[in-house]
Amino acid sequence: MAEKRYFSYNEIHRTVADLSREILASGFDPDVTVAIGTGGFIPARILKTYLKKPILTVGVKLYGDDNTIEGGPSKVQWIDEVERKLKGRRVLLIDEVDDTRTTLAYCLRELLSHQPAEIAVAVLHCKDKAKLDQIPPQVTRYWAGQHLEDIWVVYPWDAEDIDDHSRRAGA
Repeated sequence: MAEKRYFSYNEIHRTVADLSREILASGFDPDVTVAIGTGGFIPARILKTYLKKPILTVGVKLYGDDNTIEGGPSKVQWIDEVERKLKGRRVLLIDEVDDTRTTLAYCLRELLSHQPAEIAVAVLHCKDKAKLDQIPPQVTRYWAGQHLEDIWVVYPWDAEDIDDHSRRAGA
């Protein structure tokens, strides 16, 4: 996977704005959003502008510092008083990319164990490729801002040199 696609902050913002319109048009009205960290933090914050819902965060580690998968997902940070905050509530889980689906499916199973009324998923990008895991059948709402080939996605929040990143993104 040598090809890389650089996204600008403006592209991300426009994609999230489009996602918010799709979510609102569907009639789904979450009580709370849950951002998967670290990639879901910024999209979740932008969605808050449109949906006006509180954000909870979870941290899940799948990749090591060298960008290779380290076995299965593991919790790094989780929601305090999770049952009280999720039971009977409508939850929107947010992440930046649905790549292998491993982290997304793991978080969905964990959140479903706390008996929310409903869970939906919103991701900025979904890579069109075979997935290593599946979304649980209880989750019937899924939105992807864009579908991409199986390329390496480079987000502006990962840039050490934002000017270079912006040039590569064509911004």
